[in-house]
Amino acid sequence: MRAFVTVAAAAAIFPITCEAAELNGASLSVTWALPFAGVLLSIALLPLLAPALWHHHFGKIAAGWGLAFLLPFAAAAGAHAALAVTIHALLAEYLPFIILLAALFAVAGGICVRGNLHGTPALNTGLLALGTVLASVMGTTGASMLLIRPLIRANDNRRHVVHVIVFFIFLVANAGGSLTPLGDPPLFLGFLKGVDFFWTAHHVFPSMAFLCVALLAIFYFLDRHYFLNREERKPAGSDPTPDSPIRFEGKFNFVLLAVIVALVLMSGVWSPGVAFDVMGTPLELQNLVRDVALVAVILLSLKLTPAAARAGNEFSWGPMLEVAKLFAAIFLTIVPVIAMLRAGEQGAFAAVVRAVTGPDGRPNDAMYFWMTGLLSSFLDNAPTYLVFFNTASGDARELMGAMASTLAAISAGAVFMGANSYIGNAPNMMVKAIAEERGIRMPSFFGYMAWSCGILVPLFIVMTFIFFI
Repeated sequence: MRAFVTVAAAAAIFPITCEAAELNGASLSVTWALPFAGVLLSIALLPLLAPALWHHHFGKIAAGWGLAFLLPFAAAAGAHAALAVTIHALLAEYLPFIILLAALFAVAGGICVRGNLHGTPALNTGLLALGTVLASVMGTTGASMLLIRPLIRANDNRRHVVHVIVFFIFLVANAGGSLTPLGDPPLFLGFLKGVDFFWTAHHVFPSMAFLCVALLAIFYFLDRHYFLNREERKPAGSDPTPDSPIRFEGKFNFVLLAVIVALVLMSGVWSPGVAFDVMGTPLELQNLVRDVALVAVILLSLKLTPAAARAGNEFSWGPMLEVAKLFAAIFLTIVPVIAMLRAGEQGAFAAVVRAVTGPDGRPNDAMYFWMTGLLSSFLDNAPTYLVFFNTASGDARELMGAMASTLAAISAGAVFMGANSYIGNAPNMMVKAIAEERGIRMPSFFGYMAWSCGILVPLFIVMTFIFFI
């Protein structure tokens, strides 16, 4: 309530200008970022301070923060402007995002990997490496949903498994998706803006290879340390899933995964020039076709997948619903934050823009890497990528040419540093939710950040000197 009153007071003091669905960020006070900060702090603190309240009411809390932005905004700019901003956030950004995630979640959740392997350090490292490769082919969400359950089953006779899930998030849910537009939403947005499909693979591969090889090596020795501890394994005969050959159920979903890839590519390649205007938000035909077809893919997967396959995965919509509710609030409350960043030197976050520009007026690649990355750690990394894409130039041809090193820094920061927190990338929260459903006590929001700060940040510092200076 206090945040609502504060923002409402700001609405009366600071005027807002709004054209169609676009906010003029130069006219916004930093106070308008409070609801977004409230969403982040709720996700970070309430599971620790009030777990029962959060578990049963996180959707209502997220909706409350959305209203804490929307109602004062409606009072300041008018109901029509508030409706236009909401429609833009939901139709143009949130729904395409969540439909693609839901399609990958449903299809990957319909592929059941039967059997079980023994979770040795070598096997676990191999599964993480496989997921890292698959992430750029089927997306971080698809690869995560395909492999997280087999990885958990392989280690369900071990006492220490949290580190396995944490490194899975580092590699499969984030860094592995850095080579193609299919891998992670920020790169897909760059593809839609004109970045060539294989440009990212060519320019980001060296830094991606360094990061992933380093993480796999660190993981192997950490996992080996736990594995050799005689207290590591649970008592004999307690393995819920004894070792047995690997086989797949629900294999038709592999075809549907290929369809998802084709639909995403289609929406970037096919441009009929047809768009429908909804209160200032243009909805392009190719994107509507993609989203409707993705919904059809979800329905086909649900209908054609054997019930035994989903039962074997203990599939439920719980993790997806959690992500959908929280990201609805994030996409809505992030609107003024992104507008202020887009305003550049005229906005409340002018210091951020100045930080990525050198004294000579040239882009500072190291700062682009860190600023894109740090904001991607807590904001959604897709709009953050777009902000710095536009800050640097906004022209894909120029960014792929004379400013290639800057675009590589932006791409790497958006994808790699999405692993710094649970909310940096949507698959992070899905993996966490699935692990907790299986009885694994995952670290708290800040507990997870202790892992990322201790392991990822030193690697990012080394990468800065190697690749971005």
